[in-house]
Amino acid sequence: MKLLLTLLLWVNFSGTPDLAAIRKMYTGVTKSESNAKEFSAKLADVSNNDDKTLVAYKAASILLDSKFEKKLNDKIARFKEGAKLLESTIKSEPNNIEMRLIRLSIQENVPGITGYKKNIKEDKKYITDHYAEQNSALKEYLKDFILQSKSFSEKEKQFVK
Repeated sequence: MKLLLTLLLWVNFSGTPDLAAIRKMYTGVTKSESNAKEFSAKLADVSNNDDKTLVAYKAASILLDSKFEKKLNDKIARFKEGAKLLESTIKSEPNNIEMRLIRLSIQENVPGITGYKKNIKEDKKYITDHYAEQNSALKEYLKDFILQSKSFSEKEKQFVK
């Protein structure tokens, strides 16, 4: 019995973070540097061998971290690192709607000078076309994003209401 309890505690307090908790953190991550740092710390131990959705969130955390770098070269390097990781992750699972949402949320908020805005229409279409197929928890998460998104017009937002 002690062994089972120890194993359960070990599984809950180590390893990869809980996806539901990461989703909740992601919605407020841009509100402050401390939120962004906490989000990054939570995902620090996620590796490319973990769940690809978590890897995509880690890529987003790297992209967000780039915003807080002091030196321009460091900003650029960190941004490129995050974008490269996010793109490779999406390439490995192109039908993962949540990873598309992550990329869309990044691309609609980065400055145009980054040149990282090329997938907005594609991701919007994918999310719109595949929204109905998702489980209720993911639909709710997608809906919350879509309703506050700058990329969807009021008319386009109707499909989630």
